Amino acid sequence: MFRFEQPILFKHCDPAGIVFYPRYFEMMNDCVEAFFDKVAAWPFKDIHKVGAVPTAEIHTRFIAPSRLGDYLVFDLKLTKVGRTSCGIEISASCDGEARFQTELTLVNVDSGGRPEAWPEQVKQRFQDQSAFA
Repeated sequence: MFRFEQPILFKHCDPAGIVFYPRYFEMMNDCVEAFFDKVAAWPFKDIHKVGAVPTAEIHTRFIAPSRLGDYLVFDLKLTKVGRTSCGIEISASCDGEARFQTELTLVNVDSGGRPEAWPEQVKQRFQDQSAFA
């Protein structure tokens, strides 16, 4: 399980002081980007020199609102690793209270946008995660 922490800032909130839901998707991407940097050892700055890892599918359930000043903890878990794609679950909480859960599929693509096999060292790092032990 990979953990990512995010304080809720003014820029994340609507005039009522709660997180405007599209900002959650930006935070999810920040979590995924940190995972690729720290766990896969393949940072986005390197990925985007040769291709990308776009989100092909995402399902999110919003459970409770987050407010300015909250501190969210994101837990990311790989659920599957395919030849060109991977499944990820992310749950976010604040002080133990669930805020949202999401499931997404990423696809590794080449510079032309066509699916491409994961680099072998990246696939190995994915498979070394506890979800596959």
